[in-house]
Amino acid sequence: MPNHKIASRAEWLEARKALLAHEKEETRLRDRNAAERLALPWVKVDKAYGFDTPDGRKSLAELFDGRSQLMVYHFMLPPEWEAGCPGCSFLADHLDGTLPHLNHHDVTLTAVSRAPLEKIEAYKTRMGWRFPWASSFGGDFNYDYGVSFTPEILASGTATYNFEPVDGQPTELPGLSAFYKDEAGQVFHTYSSYGRGGEEMIGTYMILDRAPLGRNETSMGDWMRRHDEYDAAAPAKTRQGDPVPA
Repeated sequence: MPNHKIASRAEWLEARKALLAHEKEETRLRDRNAAERLALPWVKVDKAYGFDTPDGRKSLAELFDGRSQLMVYHFMLPPEWEAGCPGCSFLADHLDGTLPHLNHHDVTLTAVSRAPLEKIEAYKTRMGWRFPWASSFGGDFNYDYGVSFTPEILASGTATYNFEPVDGQPTELPGLSAFYKDEAGQVFHTYSSYGRGGEEMIGTYMILDRAPLGRNETSMGDWMRRHDEYDAAAPAKTRQGDPVPA
């Protein structure tokens, strides 16, 4: 059992009410950030991007699948990998259940990776996922939206990730981008988020944050595996990890 303070019910209630005040502050801050996010200016997408999908070659506008809003999860799976990033896979496990709700709310969600479509489809089948997943193989989409980097760009010192210069980063990183399509078919880039910006999409973490031992990790995701790899992995042990930095 962890070395933790034990209190009376009255003491617990007093501490819980104090925390509730901070949780309400967090909620109001989240609402404020959401309003600022909606107020961001939009950028018209003039470049022609092409994607391979199970239904054939599609443009960015066609990925909307008849809806006005498109959310793209930049899934780390480059051509040379045989399996997707474990962290991206962890997040992707939470996507399928959102699809009917998002689609009914005029939002299409798709993942996009640089790997060829056949490699994407093989990994998607292995994981048992249903969400749409397109290949940008051979195109500039991932590079233009700040999640893929050539060795030359990294070596030049001009690469940026999460809107800041990066040094020695991997050639693939995760992200989330949002797009809007108007009635004339024009597409606009409205938002992108990187690093821990997509963390709230990971429901498992949101539940663990409320569990007795929290995330119980010393570095972000050090216990996490692809969902079909847990049988071969040692289960997470009770420990008191350092908080993950923001």
